[in-house]
Amino acid sequence: MADSTPAAVVAAAFLPSPTEIAQAERFTRERFVHEGEDPQVALAPGTARRRALDAALAEIAEGLPAPSRAWRRSFSLLLGLERLLSEDEPHLADGTKLNPHQVDALSGTLTALLAAAQNGNGQAASNGAAPAPRVEDEPYAGSPAVPGEEDVDEELPDDEEPQDWDEPAAAGDDETQLAEQPEDPNAHKRFWFEHATGAGKTVAALGFVEASRTGGVLILTHRRNLVDQFLGELRDRGYRDRIHAPLMAGDPEPADGPVTVETYQWFVRNAGRISSAYTVVICDEAHTALGEKTSAAIRAWTGPIFVGMTATGALIARHVTDLFPTQTSRFDLAQAARRGVIAPLRCIRIPPGAGVRSIAKVPLRRGDVDVEFDQEMLAELLDQIPFNLAVANLYKTRFNSLPGVVYAAGVRHAYNVAEAFRNEGLKAMAVSGETPKRELADILARYERGEIDVLVNAQLLAEGWNSPRATVCMHLAPTASKRIYQQRVGRVTRRHPGKEAGIVVDFVHPATKHDDPVVTLHSLLDRDVYRGGAIVVGPVRRGRGRRVRVERRVLPVTDDPERRAQVFERELWRIAVEHLDWGEQHVWAALAGARVQPSGWRRARAMLHFDRSGELKRRFLLTAVQRNKHPQLRIRALQEIAQAKDAEAFDLAIDEIAGWPRDERREAVKVGLQALAEKRIGRRDQANAWIWRMAEYTREVHEEYAVQRWPETKRLLGLLVNSSGAAHARNARRLVQATRKQDRRLSAALLAAALAHTPEAEEVLRGARTRMARKPNSLARDLLRNFPKKRSRGSRRKRKGEEAVVDGAEVLETTAVEAAEGEAVETAPEPEATEAAAEAPAEAPETADEDAVAAIGAAAALLPGSPEQPALFDPDGAGFDDAEPAEAAAEPAAEAAEAPKRRRTTRRRKAEEAPPAEAEAPEAEAQEPPKPKRRTTRRRKAEDEAALAPEAQPAPEAQPEAEAEAQEPPKPKRRTTRRRKAEEEPPAETAAAAEAEAPAEAPEAEAEEPPKPKRRTTRRRKAEPVAAEAAEAVAAEAEAEEPPKPKRRTTRRRKADDETEPPAEAA
Repeated sequence: MADSTPAAVVAAAFLPSPTEIAQAERFTRERFVHEGEDPQVALAPGTARRRALDAALAEIAEGLPAPSRAWRRSFSLLLGLERLLSEDEPHLADGTKLNPHQVDALSGTLTALLAAAQNGNGQAASNGAAPAPRVEDEPYAGSPAVPGEEDVDEELPDDEEPQDWDEPAAAGDDETQLAEQPEDPNAHKRFWFEHATGAGKTVAALGFVEASRTGGVLILTHRRNLVDQFLGELRDRGYRDRIHAPLMAGDPEPADGPVTVETYQWFVRNAGRISSAYTVVICDEAHTALGEKTSAAIRAWTGPIFVGMTATGALIARHVTDLFPTQTSRFDLAQAARRGVIAPLRCIRIPPGAGVRSIAKVPLRRGDVDVEFDQEMLAELLDQIPFNLAVANLYKTRFNSLPGVVYAAGVRHAYNVAEAFRNEGLKAMAVSGETPKRELADILARYERGEIDVLVNAQLLAEGWNSPRATVCMHLAPTASKRIYQQRVGRVTRRHPGKEAGIVVDFVHPATKHDDPVVTLHSLLDRDVYRGGAIVVGPVRRGRGRRVRVERRVLPVTDDPERRAQVFERELWRIAVEHLDWGEQHVWAALAGARVQPSGWRRARAMLHFDRSGELKRRFLLTAVQRNKHPQLRIRALQEIAQAKDAEAFDLAIDEIAGWPRDERREAVKVGLQALAEKRIGRRDQANAWIWRMAEYTREVHEEYAVQRWPETKRLLGLLVNSSGAAHARNARRLVQATRKQDRRLSAALLAAALAHTPEAEEVLRGARTRMARKPNSLARDLLRNFPKKRSRGSRRKRKGEEAVVDGAEVLETTAVEAAEGEAVETAPEPEATEAAAEAPAEAPETADEDAVAAIGAAAALLPGSPEQPALFDPDGAGFDDAEPAEAAAEPAAEAAEAPKRRRTTRRRKAEEAPPAEAEAPEAEAQEPPKPKRRTTRRRKAEDEAALAPEAQPAPEAQPEAEAEAQEPPKPKRRTTRRRKAEEEPPAETAAAAEAEAPAEAPEAEAEEPPKPKRRTTRRRKAEPVAAEAAEAVAAEAEAEEPPKPKRRTTRRRKADDETEPPAEAA
């Protein structure tokens, strides 16, 4: 039969009839032509399907009732995979549809089988495919183009190669070369695929069972409980009838392909005695088959096709490809989570306690597959009652009743942790390999029913146990094996109703890098950034059903320097700086200082709250001064450096100021001088050096002040600058001598403005500056006063408004004379009067106030609205009613004064001449007691007694001065009230004339002048010694010449117009 099959394949060069094809399909229970295919193409000579058809027809011709074992091994799986994948939606016997990644595993295996058949391997090779002819190697005689190469004296044997380097011979190495490894002739029939835990490897394995209808399938796994799990899957998926006990050599073969599930231990014990009815062997958790005995048994069995499946093929020291060379599919954890096949994963890192911190002392042990910590020493360190109780309390606080699995360090540790969990009120149980099978099954069933919430184990539940309900995976015992870690994590990746994401808890420091021996979820998935509670893999669901809090700060955890730098660039303002190492904390402070924005200044400072030494804050502020592009932030950083009183940082900051633009440099110098004036920073010699360095930065400011104060400054500085050599030093000494005759502030400004070009001149200036800087704070204060003060926008607007009001006041001036004192009050006093008032005695204002009050009170008794005329006066003092005005010129002034808003503060002024009214004051006081003073009043004096009456003409000596005062316009008043003195006292003759003429005119003014309306801020006025008719004439003439302008917002008393004729002449 073995010889007939290849002969039939070679002889069949024509297409069989449809009847023969249908007969072969019934015989093999597989289809040779699928729906929609062209038989001429599908069954073309040389194809794998055509060879399978010819071999089946040959066996039918021989009268075999079923396909032979050789046919099943060669074509059963290949034709079954083609049939299964030709369906629109591949599915199992119970109708379970295969996911795309499961279909990829099947199609990858089919592709590899077809490629092997086309290359002459496997059954095709045994059917008579002739090997390629061997090309004999011709001896190489050398090239004549290369000198010396054609002279080849030595001839090496055909099986040897020349060695191009000299290797020193070691003692005992003469016969230590290892024997050549034996060839692996069956390697082309071993395949493997990698699917993440929870992605459905078991369903993919059942796809191979569905494809192999006539061939037997042997499923191998590493644990007995997984055998029961596989058998349960076979029953549930519709393959109950194909389950069969293990078949040994000589046992009868069933008609349908048998399916057997056993362990690797059984396979190794029975190697060489297993029945050849199994055409496909599926190796579950293929990484566990890499042991020496198991791998040797697999290589020795050359008959069936081996398919390995694992979730950790690339995470172990001995790679799965050593045993299974061809990979047909890969569907890792990240891909599965992104596609939604498994649940997303969140991660929380908990800083370890004292016991876990000593994990670095635990040695690593190399096992058969990978490297792991010494479990005995690990258990000795972790199995402590305080630590177990803390973990139990943590689980209850953070997760409470969430179902989870805890991995402990050893069996005893697992039972102790479970007891601590129960003491905290949690429903927890411990399981291990020592747990009886029935008890273990009962505990797992109770866990699925919700009677148990936490399962504690050492390593039993790391592989093969599947529970969609498990949500929390706590790595209480750290591991150095990525394979073990991923197997643990896989227990919480299965989807379940109400399960938003799997939660992985790593007991490591939050900033643990990937190069640490302890494996974490971020090192397993090679993530750059850790954020507590955030999703590490899988789609983000915006917190729907989230069970943990997501932190706002992040940490770089990758060990690649370039990637860590990218994290700093990308996540600068979200990095938890307190968890970085010392060097990276300084890197962050420097980057933050250079890139901080005005809106993020407070946040940047808050991120350095943990810095007790102040080094990080110092680095942040210095970098802000040096590299930040915002001027206001550089100034602010300089202020905070000064507040910290850090002499070294302040010195570096002062050096940086020199390169700033002029305006920024001036502001920085003002900040530095202000700091040195208010507080002590560094030693006195340091403060002295800083002050003069900053003075050099702003030399033009001090030079400008010195020139304004002392005109000789320009000449001295010019001589110093334009001289050289010995003359330069002499000019420097001359400047220093000149400064000694000036006050301290001017001397400091002169020394600050001086610039020396020679060492001798520098020494002269340095000595003078050192002598002046015995009190650095005073020197800094003096230099600080030289800077011009900035004017705010409000003050500029106010000055413009005051100028406009002054122009309008020139037209609306009125005259008022005080009856008792003859003291004139001006709305805008002249500069001479202001300076003179400043030199007057301090007692003058009070005396003038009392006399003015008395005179006004006496005059008010004779005017309309006095107690004799109560109908016009408001007894409550609120103001005056409207009555017939005594002066027509007073009406527009009163109306304009009431319209704008009054000023809250007024200015008190002195008169040029304030002699007491000795004769009239007692008489005025006798008529009516003085009125109480207002809080805000303005004292006013008369502009010139000559403008009031012919009798009160001043002396000839005083006329030029009066004319000059009349010609000069009034200046605007300031916002802040200041007492002003007159510049110089008027001549005695003028005062005497005023005193002589004032009493004669006072009675007439008291009798004829009507009262004026009160303003909100009243100003005391004296009665005018003019008749009412004269006042009306003067007002009418002023109104005819120019209409009144709008008055000021703040009311002011106005002085009389210089051009007004004497009242006597007007009358």
